[in-house]
Amino acid sequence: MKVLMVLTSHDTLGDTGRKTGFWLEELAAPYYVFKDAGAKITLASPKGGQPPLDPKSDEPMFQTDLTQRFNADEAARAQLADTVRLDTVDQKDFDTVFYPGGHGPLWDLAEDPNSIRLIESFIGAGKPIAFVCHAPGVMRHVTNADGTAFVQGRYVTGFTNTEEAAVGLTDVVPFLVEDELVGLGAVFSKVKDWGVHTVVDGQLITGQNPASSSEAAEALLTALSQMKPKAA
Repeated sequence: MKVLMVLTSHDTLGDTGRKTGFWLEELAAPYYVFKDAGAKITLASPKGGQPPLDPKSDEPMFQTDLTQRFNADEAARAQLADTVRLDTVDQKDFDTVFYPGGHGPLWDLAEDPNSIRLIESFIGAGKPIAFVCHAPGVMRHVTNADGTAFVQGRYVTGFTNTEEAAVGLTDVVPFLVEDELVGLGAVFSKVKDWGVHTVVDGQLITGQNPASSSEAAEALLTALSQMKPKAA
């Protein structure tokens, strides 16, 4: 089983002067769901190399057993420091793809043509795909073969408007994930702020927030075991 995980390369939180990037739990939790299931994991990012970690996600209050495991895992940290460039990645080399969130993806991956093409390629191949927290927003320009929005009419979740308001970044982010998905015609569901919530709609899996990362990864493994990719 070959799993691709796509991380942001964007490290600037709008015009706040603060840093952002990927959220550690959203990488660490799925990483070990996949690794412990025997998967071969490849990490990729638009620029390659070391992707930026949102420093807030490494603060003590946001640590979990799995983030601590990742930080103590020399092989995992070495892999993170040497992500492959997204423009060199081919969907045919992987069984599935998982996008961790953090605020960074709203700036780069949401607009990155390589990411958009990659997601559309996985969709076309009938392979399961998963996005957690802010990462569902990277589907804003992903379309079906007929040009309609991929998320139109699909059941999804993601970081909610009230969660964004709770972290004080409603007016900083380039767009709100919930509003964007709803505007594209998705059927958006949510639970209380910071509650665990994962939605499965065929090959598409989305998780609401960092706490949903493990569940979304488990759902992806289940979908992977149940789905047969389309013939090339």
